[in-house]
Amino acid sequence: MMSRQIEISHPAPGYWRATFCNPPINLIDPDTIVQLGELVTRLESDHDIKVVVFDSADPDFFLAHYDVLVDKARTAAMPKGPTGMHPWLDVLARLSRVPVVTIASIRGRARGAGSEFALACDMRFASAERAILGQFEVGVGAVPGANPMARLAGLIGRGRALEVVLGADDFPGELAERYGYVNRALPDAELDAFVDSFARRLAGFEKYALMRTKGFVDQLSLPDDEVFPPALDEFFVSTARVETRTRMAHLIEQGLQTRSDTELNLGQQVARRF
Repeated sequence: MMSRQIEISHPAPGYWRATFCNPPINLIDPDTIVQLGELVTRLESDHDIKVVVFDSADPDFFLAHYDVLVDKARTAAMPKGPTGMHPWLDVLARLSRVPVVTIASIRGRARGAGSEFALACDMRFASAERAILGQFEVGVGAVPGANPMARLAGLIGRGRALEVVLGADDFPGELAERYGYVNRALPDAELDAFVDSFARRLAGFEKYALMRTKGFVDQLSLPDDEVFPPALDEFFVSTARVETRTRMAHLIEQGLQTRSDTELNLGQQVARRF
């Protein structure tokens, strides 16, 4: 039986909170994708919800990254979503266009697929002290699968997007804010209250005005769906390479996917020479 990884609460009318809880470090796996797909479907069909905040029950990990020990064939064979794309790409594309305001409240690490998820949300608010974002894939010889390059280039510009994806380093909350990777980095003690207040403010407005206005921003800012499948295809090719498997094996030996120094400081670890 699939364990629930996302807990839904309803702080106020029109306002949902979706909290990730997948111990030990909030890895993304096929079950996560299925549950996110179900949630997106609910958001698409519920006429009353206006805003959803995504946060984490783990203060060290928002969404760590994709589970590298899951059989790649199982991931690749997952049935396509309503957009006709792989379900991970489908979830992210639909999340970006869902008729609800989506907010990522980031405390802890959001790397790889975790960063891709945050980038698909409408807005990102981060803990200045505890948030870390990054796309580490190039550091292990892989291509980022959900094409965060397309979203980052629109948010932070070509040069900084290349710095993020090619450098494969960690971006703490305050630096992420300066680059435009997140909307704001707030003192950790103020993050929850700020995001809750902002969500309640939006929930008090008319959904018609919120969604019509969001739709015009979407027209000018969201990448076309067609840019995403080629990147995922390249991800599967790149992760099958001997060089990539070797680097990943070394990281696993050093504690990847456990609550270890390797996971806490992954941006540094991928640059080590093994």
